[in-house]
Amino acid sequence: MKKLCFALVLSLLFNISHGQKNTSFVDSIRITHHIPELAYAVVSADSILEIQTLGYQRIDSKYKAKISDKFRLGSMTKTVTSYIAAVLVKEGKIKWDTNFFDLYPELKAKSNPATYNFTLQDFITFRANINTWSYGNENPTQKEIKGNNQQQRYEFISWFLKQNPVTETQPIFWSNPSYVAAGLMLEKASGKNYETLVKELGKNLNIDFDFGQPNFKNQNEPWGHDEDLKPEKPALNYKLNWLSSAGNINVSLPDYCKFIQMQLQGLEGKSKLFTKDEFNYMHFGLPEFSFGWNSEIKESNQLLYSFHNGNPGTFLTKVYICKSINKAFILFANVQSEEADKGLILILENLQNKYGG
Repeated sequence: MKKLCFALVLSLLFNISHGQKNTSFVDSIRITHHIPELAYAVVSADSILEIQTLGYQRIDSKYKAKISDKFRLGSMTKTVTSYIAAVLVKEGKIKWDTNFFDLYPELKAKSNPATYNFTLQDFITFRANINTWSYGNENPTQKEIKGNNQQQRYEFISWFLKQNPVTETQPIFWSNPSYVAAGLMLEKASGKNYETLVKELGKNLNIDFDFGQPNFKNQNEPWGHDEDLKPEKPALNYKLNWLSSAGNINVSLPDYCKFIQMQLQGLEGKSKLFTKDEFNYMHFGLPEFSFGWNSEIKESNQLLYSFHNGNPGTFLTKVYICKSINKAFILFANVQSEEADKGLILILENLQNKYGG
C-alpha cells in the first residue's frame, strides 16, 4: 500500500511538473510572438489534462488573463453549427438532402439558377460552388440589408444567391455564406432563430455560448487585436450578425473544452444521441472536409486528426482532435497576425509531441 501511495504521489508530481514546463514554454512563445492573451488546453474524453490562460486581456494594460475569459471562435463556430444541424437531422426536423428552396421557395425566382439544387449537406460540407465572402467585403452595404438580426441574414443570403457562382471545378468551396444559408435552413426547420438554437445547445451542455465581440457586453473581457496590435474597441458589428452561423460565437476555453470532450466521447461511441459511426462520418466521412471538420493525417506519425481554425480579424483559434489517442488540443489568442499564428503552431506541435500526438 505504501508503495502504491508513493507511486501515485510521484505520478502527481510528475504531471504537475510536466504542466508547469508546458506553461513556461507557452508563455515564452506568447511573449516572443507578441500575443497579448493566450489560452490553451489539452483534453481527453473525460478529463482536462492541462488548461491555462496567460498574459493580458489588452495590450499594454493591467487587465490580467482569467480562465473565464471569452474569445471569438471565428470559423470554429462552424463546428457548433454543423453539430446543431446533425441534431436537427437526427430529430427528423430536416434532412441532409433538403433543398434550400424547398424551405425558401419565394427566393428561387430571383436567385441564380446555378444555386437551385443546393442542399443542407452541400452547405455544411462546403460542396456548394458559391463564392467567398467575409468581414472585409464592401457589398452589400448596411443600407441594403434591413430588419432584425434574423431578417438581415435572410436579406443577405437573398442578395448573395443572386450572384454568379464559382465556375472552376474544385472539390471544396470555402465559403462563409454556405454556413449562412445552412443557418437559415436550420432556423426555418426548427422555428427558432440561430441564437436560440445555440443557447439551447449550450444549456444542454452547460456551456455559456454568446455572440459578437466579447468586450461589447463587458469591457473586462478580452479585446481583439489586429496585426499591428491595435485593440478592437467595443462595437456592434452588423457583419458579424450576417455571418452568425459561420463565425460569430464567443465562448470561454473551459466551456469550449466541454464541447470538444463531447466530440471525443462521440468518437469513442459514448454519445447518447449519435452512434460511433455517425460521429466518425461527421468528422471523416468526406475527403478533406466533412460536417464542420477538416481532416488530415499527420506526416510525422501517421495519426488522423479532425480540426478547425478560426481567424475572424482580431482573434485566432485552433482545435485539433486525435481520436486514436483520445486527445484534443485547443488554442485561443486575442490577436490575429502571421506572427501570432506561427506561435500557436509551435505550441500545438509542442503539446502534440508531449502528449503522444
